[in-house]
Amino acid sequence: MRYWLMKSEPDVFSYDDLVAKGRAEWDGVRNHAAQLNMKAMALGDRAIFYHSNIGVECVGIMEIVRTAEQDSTDETGKWIAVEVAPVKKLANPVTLKAIKAEPALAAMEMLRQSRLSVSPVRDAEYTKILEMAGEKD
Repeated sequence: MRYWLMKSEPDVFSYDDLVAKGRAEWDGVRNHAAQLNMKAMALGDRAIFYHSNIGVECVGIMEIVRTAEQDSTDETGKWIAVEVAPVKKLANPVTLKAIKAEPALAAMEMLRQSRLSVSPVRDAEYTKILEMAGEKD
């Protein structure tokens, strides 16, 4: 299993929106590097749901339940999307400030490439985020 971090603006689509829907297409990603990450996803992979712009924090865990297929919002047929389902809301959100302050997370891709909306997360980083949130996988 691999781990990922996927960003969404909570006023557009929040973790609570995902919970309400039960599962959703992760669409609208129009960055080539993020698309490559989505193409690498496998069924059962886990992703940290990160609220960007508002809140700027990790708020939940989701699972990849459908691998890359054409993005239904893309009329050109050029872009792909995956489908995700909620696993659990984090008991304590992990803020960007806390992530930046944690030496064990200093090499996270989300810090190196802050504008990237879908990025890989190393096993130890995933475990650390869960620990900081007061959770276990």
